[in-house]
Amino acid sequence: MVVADVVEVQEFSQLAQAYHVMGVPKTVINDKIQITGAVTEEVLLRRLLEAVGDEEPEGESEEVFSGQTTPIA
Repeated sequence: MVVADVVEVQEFSQLAQAYHVMGVPKTVINDKIQITGAVTEEVLLRRLLEAVGDEEPEGESEEVFSGQTTPIA
């Protein structure tokens, strides 16, 4: 139930500007959450759940992921 698009920012500079791409990979989830750089599956899952308003997965704590993601400014 996840739809993903991969965009080559050199070919779509307007999208790169719109999403303020300064590094790759850049993941944007529902235009709410932005992650720059490679992250673990656990971090990606937590951020996906955050984007859709679900609670964080059982057994996971904020401390485990501290400093590994980039919040939207």
